[in-house]
Amino acid sequence: MTSAATPVTADRAVALFHALSDATRLGILDMLRDGERCVCDLQDGLDAAQSRLSFHLRVLKEAGLVADRREGRWAYYRIVPEAVREVHDLANGLQPATGGLPVYRAPACCG
Repeated sequence: MTSAATPVTADRAVALFHALSDATRLGILDMLRDGERCVCDLQDGLDAAQSRLSFHLRVLKEAGLVADRREGRWAYYRIVPEAVREVHDLANGLQPATGGLPVYRAPACCG
């Protein structure tokens, strides 16, 4: 992942926010907050078909938000903390520099 000294590229930000833009993927991340889970637990907890769950896990994995490991025929998934920190830093970076709500001022050309 990136460090505080390495700015996140626009492409990376898009990948992260895209991965977070789906209710099923947010549900997966919520289930993983307490630690690693077997894919069968995720499937049961989300009442999701295997193919649908696989698609969403792939999106999260490609964005670097989750990692997996294999144990026999089972796959276990966990959150990647560094990626969550990236999302946090990106979202914090969107706050107005003034610390308060921005005040809209029409440009002079608008009359």
